[in-house]
Amino acid sequence: MLTRLAIRNIVLIEALDLDFARGLGVLTGETGAGKSILLDALGLVIGNRADSGLVRAGEDRASVTASFEFSALPAAVRTVLDAADLEVEPGEPLLLKRQLRADGGSRAFLNDQPVSVSLLREIAPALVEIHGQHDDRGLVNPKGHRTLLDRFAGGDVAGVEAAWKTWRAAQGALDAARGQVAKAAEDQDLLLAHLAELNALAPQEGEEEQLAHARADMQKGEKLTDDLSALQHLWTGSDSALARLRGAARRLDRIAGEHPLLGDALEALDRAVIEASEAEEKLERAAEALAFDPDELDRIETRLFDLRAAARKQLCTVDELPEKMREMREALDAIEGGEEHVAALEAAAQKAALAYRQQAEALHDLRRSAAKRLDKAVAAELAPLKLDAARFQTSVLKLSEDRWGAHGMDAVEFLISTNPGADFAPLAKIASGGELSRFILALKVALAEEGGAATVIFDEIDRGVGGAVADAIGERLARLANGSGQGGQLLAVTHSPQVAARGDRHFMIAKSSQGTVTRTSVTPLSAAERQEEIARMLSGAEVTEEARAQANRLLERA
Repeated sequence: MLTRLAIRNIVLIEALDLDFARGLGVLTGETGAGKSILLDALGLVIGNRADSGLVRAGEDRASVTASFEFSALPAAVRTVLDAADLEVEPGEPLLLKRQLRADGGSRAFLNDQPVSVSLLREIAPALVEIHGQHDDRGLVNPKGHRTLLDRFAGGDVAGVEAAWKTWRAAQGALDAARGQVAKAAEDQDLLLAHLAELNALAPQEGEEEQLAHARADMQKGEKLTDDLSALQHLWTGSDSALARLRGAARRLDRIAGEHPLLGDALEALDRAVIEASEAEEKLERAAEALAFDPDELDRIETRLFDLRAAARKQLCTVDELPEKMREMREALDAIEGGEEHVAALEAAAQKAALAYRQQAEALHDLRRSAAKRLDKAVAAELAPLKLDAARFQTSVLKLSEDRWGAHGMDAVEFLISTNPGADFAPLAKIASGGELSRFILALKVALAEEGGAATVIFDEIDRGVGGAVADAIGERLARLANGSGQGGQLLAVTHSPQVAARGDRHFMIAKSSQGTVTRTSVTPLSAAERQEEIARMLSGAEVTEEARAQANRLLERA
């Protein structure tokens, strides 16, 4: 609920801090005192359009801060804050702030964190409902009528939503499978031809790199042929350097025992023979690796050309050709086994559609039944509110299948007829602002236990009525504010003493002038001050003892 409203430099309000509580709070004051300024300020902090004309004359900027407290943050607010990655600790107040500059610019904050104005506008419906003479939101907006009826009916909306999602997922899988089979069938001949070509080519992953290295080695060998031949000649034959080293080692071996130095020389020569033998082996291996074979080189280059041509044709790399072959085989398999798969998906989609239809039909029937109960409940409230000739009707219209959704198969709208014999029309089409406010009050009373915004504000709902009707309005406002077990919060801007007397708290709005400076103030009234204000509302500028006595009777009865 709204616990505090702080206003700085808004029109005639220089500085104002108001504390609110549960129950019914009433705001009274003479015409022109500035009651609308409070609503404009509150509207600003919940995301209404910023108007630079709201900034107090002579000031550069203005601000409005509203504090809301909840035992648990409303789910709708939590969803928006989670999406915006904003953290509000359990039990922490929700602090909304809007700053407005005289040049028209504005900034918004939530718990001191900068946010967009659109975010304030998103969470506003769960925080505040403002019903005035020209209300075009809240209960007037048909977008929320279905939700309100569902709360009243207590239907399994979540079950219908889950069934809808299951059906759409099943239908999506079926559509995708049908598309795959159709595309595969269209491409079947082409797939077979391409797969035959690739099967004949039999590409292997990593083959391109191996062939490229082999070709590079062979091309190097062609350049090194003369050097390799000369080296091989040096290391082969009976007269080669290695043969001479080995012969010297054998001769030295026969005489090595004659002197230690000869033994050392033999060891050194043996090492040389071993190193030379290793060099000979590596030369032979290098010669084999770099052997130039024109036929083999031609085969390698032809293979590389064929592989790369196939890759260009398939719009992939050579290494991806084996995967392409697997994809082609799967596509061809899909043609063969696709119809069976599609048939299974069709059965699943039909089952899901039937489950959704059954749940949506049950919700439709429940809505129709609840609509009659709601119509009856609203009708019972109309006569006391001087709307005897009016009629209320909850329209539950079954939509065409292409318009079904997670909400079910219905369009719901609240309709009214204000005159006997007149056709029903949307709630928003009422010509009289006073009638509109009273209709909304009747509807709010009928839906009293079905939730809504944490704080509800009625702006001059009693305009143009008095006596018993005003008393009936006040009684219903008090019932709305205090009827639920945990209590709610309702604020009413009123000109009616009968309504004012029903309030749990009373605020007086007054305008004063000092020289050329005009200010609006809002004062919480004590019990004695409250009696005097209600007496003023009854008698006018001159408060009589009779008016005071009548005010006291109203307060005692309330």
